[in-house]
Amino acid sequence: MSLENLKPASKADAMVYVPYFQGQKRQLLPLAIGLYQQGSLEGERQIEGSDNIPFVATWFVSKLPSELTRCRLQFDGNAELSYEVDLQNSEFVDHLMDVIMSYKRTNHTDFSRQFYRKLLQKDDSSS
Repeated sequence: MSLENLKPASKADAMVYVPYFQGQKRQLLPLAIGLYQQGSLEGERQIEGSDNIPFVATWFVSKLPSELTRCRLQFDGNAELSYEVDLQNSEFVDHLMDVIMSYKRTNHTDFSRQFYRKLLQKDDSSS
């Protein structure tokens, strides 16, 4: 499904996540939860000076922001290019907000560098 056709989550579903976000992020919360509830996302990792690499991201859906979700990305339809990361749902929804904001700016579906650092375990922060 394209992010253009993304349906916002119900107010009740989004309200559970409100304490985790401030400012502009709260405005994106219903769309981000709607995307989260789909359990998957297709996009392309942009590579400077090279062809973009298509990916499919899938994750387990839960209603609780403090539970962990496992997100799995498979690049280029190749099982050997699969990576997984466990994140608290509220943190993962934050990454989905970044995807939505980036899409609105560039019309391209991709995760942020921060997300890829976590996915590839190169993030040394303890957040």
